[in-house]
Amino acid sequence: MTGLVRAGTNLPEQLSFNAAIHSILVISGFFGTVIGLERAVATQRLWPYLAPLFSGLAGLALLLALDLTVVSLLFTLGSLCFVLASIHVYKKHPATHAMVLLLAAALWLIGNSLWLLQGTFWTSIPYGLSFLVLTIAGERLELTRFLPPKPFSKIFFIAIVFLIIVGTILSGFNGFIHNTWLGIGYAALAIWLLRFDIARRTIRQSGVTRFVAVCLLSGYAWLLVGGLLLTDLITLGVFQRDAGIHSIALGFIFTMVIGHAPIIFPAVMRVPIPFSIIFYIPLLLIESGVSLRLCAAFLSSTTLREAGAVVNAVAILAFILCLLWQVRLGVRSIKNPHD
Repeated sequence: MTGLVRAGTNLPEQLSFNAAIHSILVISGFFGTVIGLERAVATQRLWPYLAPLFSGLAGLALLLALDLTVVSLLFTLGSLCFVLASIHVYKKHPATHAMVLLLAAALWLIGNSLWLLQGTFWTSIPYGLSFLVLTIAGERLELTRFLPPKPFSKIFFIAIVFLIIVGTILSGFNGFIHNTWLGIGYAALAIWLLRFDIARRTIRQSGVTRFVAVCLLSGYAWLLVGGLLLTDLITLGVFQRDAGIHSIALGFIFTMVIGHAPIIFPAVMRVPIPFSIIFYIPLLLIESGVSLRLCAAFLSSTTLREAGAVVNAVAILAFILCLLWQVRLGVRSIKNPHD
């Protein structure tokens, strides 16, 4: 709902009170909680569940329009617990990808801490966005070990990670207004992933494997587009920033969620989720919605921007419904194994 309000869609006034903190609600309230839950499951310890607990409470506080100081404190506590959980993971498996995941967690903590200390949430947004981007990048880097080693590829990857970190800091200083270095970092990461990710091979397979690969490769393309749109090197219409942010947040990040749902959600929810081609429905809707927002940037069209926001909202709803339907089938298969 907050996204629709931000896009200018005419909704009832009672639904628009938290439109200004839409980015925080999505980045930290939703994705922070989901990733925190996933990391807690991976540690097989009880205390890391404090991270999704705090971030989930913070998201609820946002929806209830509580004091933003309380919200920022809860997010800071959640991200602190998440950093500690990431340190625990790195100590058990000291590797480059685990270090990237730790750096991503640290960015989230820094952004929330700056919000708590400075009293403005705009500074925290680039930190939260880079937290999500680098978390995905770190997890994808881990899978490149199954491919033949490419000379200097890991060195390039590390250089790109530090470029993103520097770009995030500069963007935070500028209040998430001038993001050229951050955008260049995102675009460089997208090119690296398109070149070295295992999805280039797995897309030739079938079923869920191909579906994940399609999501990955389309997501990397949107990350490239979004990174370029965030820079000052390209000048489009008044909705360039909107198209850039949503190319990354929806075209890249949420597409990753759709692609990995049949794999990650069963591990977190302890329920089998059989793959079905119906998962292509929310994927196509996300692609369509982000494409409309990109067209809106080129044409400076409020109508296209609103249409894109509506399609994206429908895509998220469709994804939830598809997921619940497959969970239902998975639970039924447990109760009736011979059906």
